[in-house]
Amino acid sequence: MLKQDTSTIQIHNTLTGRKAPFKPITPGKLRMYVCGMTVYDYCHIGHARVMVVFDMVTRYLRARGYDVTYVRNITDIDDKIIKRAAENGESIEVLTDRYIKFMNEDAEALGVLHPDKEPRATEYVPQMLGMIKQLEDNGLAYLAADGDVNYSVRDFPGYGKLSGKSLDDLRAGERVEVDAAKRDPLDFVLWKHAKEGEPSWPSPWGAGRPGWHIECSVMSTELLGPHFDIHGGGADLQFPHHENEIAQSEGAHRCPFVNVWMHNGFVRVDEEKMSKSLGNFFTIREVLKKYDPEVVRYFILASHYRSPLNYSDEHLNNSRAALTRLYTALRGVTAGDAKPDPAYVERFREAMDDDFNTPVAVSVLFDLVREINRAREANAPEQAALVATLQYLSGVLGILQSDPEAWLRGGGQPAEGSLSDEAIDKLIAERREARTRKDFQESDRIRDLLAKQGVILEDSGAGTTWRRG
Repeated sequence: MLKQDTSTIQIHNTLTGRKAPFKPITPGKLRMYVCGMTVYDYCHIGHARVMVVFDMVTRYLRARGYDVTYVRNITDIDDKIIKRAAENGESIEVLTDRYIKFMNEDAEALGVLHPDKEPRATEYVPQMLGMIKQLEDNGLAYLAADGDVNYSVRDFPGYGKLSGKSLDDLRAGERVEVDAAKRDPLDFVLWKHAKEGEPSWPSPWGAGRPGWHIECSVMSTELLGPHFDIHGGGADLQFPHHENEIAQSEGAHRCPFVNVWMHNGFVRVDEEKMSKSLGNFFTIREVLKKYDPEVVRYFILASHYRSPLNYSDEHLNNSRAALTRLYTALRGVTAGDAKPDPAYVERFREAMDDDFNTPVAVSVLFDLVREINRAREANAPEQAALVATLQYLSGVLGILQSDPEAWLRGGGQPAEGSLSDEAIDKLIAERREARTRKDFQESDRIRDLLAKQGVILEDSGAGTTWRRG
């Protein structure tokens, strides 16, 4: 089984731009924060990647023996939420509660474990005010003429270290909104002054609400401490959101904020950036109408978390076929009391220790499938240990969690209008009768009919089994 060994795990750190051995701040324990969703609409496939990737990281580190505390926040107050609630004619609380429910349903479908803590931004406004006051006392925040409280980026010497750019580079390379109330165009808002009809809280600087960046600085440090192990999120958050988190947290606490920054790659659709304006924007719910959730999870894990992920029907269909191969190897077999094979566990560990290299880890599973099939044909005694290994290692990745027979008969969620299980069983019974009376023309007709419906028959000495292709 996987054992705790901190010396071998290498993680790519966005802050340094390289892989390095992972060393937890507290031996045996690990604290991780991941930026979660802004809840005003359904989660999309990009959100699915964040959820699945850091679920995989959590599962693996726990399998390696770490006591992991995983925090993923919810942003339940921002401009988009306020706008959507007003358009719907409903309160912000009703809107956000509804989409939090939908988010949790999507995550559960994808096999994502619930984070240990899932704070909502609106629950931490007093603590946000405390951090803003500390930044003001440290000379890093100022009250602007328009009533906003802004962060003074030029007064924080380390600004730009996550993106690897100087302030002058950032000003030249980013489209910075001109605001006469700011000392510098890159300064960002910590506290927004109240506008008519918008929710607000009292503060020393007048009624208002928190800026987006301060939320994560406060929720992470309140729940994990001012200095913790890993901070994760999508690559789109690296700048400015995560850069601003560093400036806020280190500017307030005067200590290192996070040791390792992890960013998963972008999701593209047919090699184009996913965007509502391009009409290639897919919610998780839309995708799950067509594909089984485990197919989507496998699709995400089949690519390295830092690489771009290209969403297409072809890639999802390939993932469904790959999962079918894995489940077929487990069909009708049992591990009994057998223990996982240490050699395969070690190969899997080596892959995952190398910056969570799931594509290589998955290839180990397919090597196991070949050996299981060989052992089954030879009725070899090592079959049970191989099956136990496949079940154990796939469980670490959160896949192959369904009953093989049920999954194969479901075929990764068959299309609407396909034959029911009962209809398929009836046709197989008719085919069996035709074969008994040596009517092979009728037997072939039924096989072809089922094949056109995407039903694949597998004949053996034990009888006929079927699966959806």
